[in-house]
Amino acid sequence: MSSLAAILALFVILSPFATSSTAAAGNDNSRSAYDIIQDFDLPMGLLPKGVTGYELDRSNGQFRAYLNGSCSFALEGSYQLKYKSTISGSISKNRLSGLTGVSVKVLFLWLNIVEVTRSGDNLEFSVGIASAAFPIDNFYECPQCGCGLDCVNGQVRKIKMNPLVSSI
Repeated sequence: MSSLAAILALFVILSPFATSSTAAAGNDNSRSAYDIIQDFDLPMGLLPKGVTGYELDRSNGQFRAYLNGSCSFALEGSYQLKYKSTISGSISKNRLSGLTGVSVKVLFLWLNIVEVTRSGDNLEFSVGIASAAFPIDNFYECPQCGCGLDCVNGQVRKIKMNPLVSSI
């Protein structure tokens, strides 16, 4: 189960809500997707670099982020994350729920990350049947499609894990 937790953490680190100054549906065009998620007390590192735009309906929290195509990468050499060109969900204070468009490979299965919740200094990631918690400081830096967190040196930063893994 600890490998599931590590995979979930990697997925969240590489989530597809990335830098963007293009907004739609009445959003302030000078604000990025990074700014928006931070408004909800979530760290910017949940979003990868490369978001081309976003939409936010503040009346119901519906959020969409757009990438210029699909995105994937591996972390620590064995965890794989995959993002569709459109990521969507509902955002509220300390929470992304109903998330679609992001998946993580666990063993031989691709599982969808469906929810991210902040609790104090931890983020909990859920794939529906299981969840794992990770320290929030793993998510202060934004990953990049293709190479993750360290594209210059070709090495990936190790992710800190909490021993807590729970299944529902």
